[in-house]
Amino acid sequence: MTRRLFALACLLLAAGFTALGVWQLERRAWKLDLIARVEARIHAPPRLLTDLSGLSDADAYRRVRLRGAFQNDRETLVQALTERGAGWWVMTPLRTPAGTVLVNRGFVPASHRDPATRPPPTGTIEVTGLLRASEPDGGFLRSNDPASGRWYSRDVAAIARARGLDEVAPVFIDAEAAPGSGYPVGGLTVVAFRNAHLVYALTWFGLAALSLAGAAIVWRSGAASQGQAARTPAV
Repeated sequence: MTRRLFALACLLLAAGFTALGVWQLERRAWKLDLIARVEARIHAPPRLLTDLSGLSDADAYRRVRLRGAFQNDRETLVQALTERGAGWWVMTPLRTPAGTVLVNRGFVPASHRDPATRPPPTGTIEVTGLLRASEPDGGFLRSNDPASGRWYSRDVAAIARARGLDEVAPVFIDAEAAPGSGYPVGGLTVVAFRNAHLVYALTWFGLAALSLAGAAIVWRSGAASQGQAARTPAV
């Protein structure tokens, strides 16, 4: 009886592991489709953005361009770790005829944190970049602290509230690098999606195979024991 229960448990585990493996294959197909769509977006010609009202997280990584004037007195520095080292993203509101959108103008190190070390752009500016989804709440184990001016993520809604901005687009723009512009350094957007779903799927399928092997071993052991008992003469 104990062997049968163990074999049944192994079969149930095999079914569960197989289901998890199939789920990971489905997740892999979804991730590959996402990567293909994002790759197509980031290499497409920039689209002129004339309406901010319909933007959402679903528009992330679309290349856009728009014209407006930066509100340099309302910039926000958000801590960043880039290929150039540690520093800050310079988030500046851009006022356009269609409304206001936050623009990540790029990265600055500690030596250029002070706005006085990097003359701000004035007048009407054309910005080209990637739409990005807001990053609410803060970074890993660190919450944004607007009152103290400590920002660990590019939380559009929170930054807008802290800077007294009205009718701000729910997404922000990562500006592309402008040749010869100095600091902030744009164009440092990292587009990378972790895709280990095939490894996970093979792991689950491997565990399913081991569970089936365990069930088979127990079943054969039980059958062999019964056969031996049948062949043993009674005393």
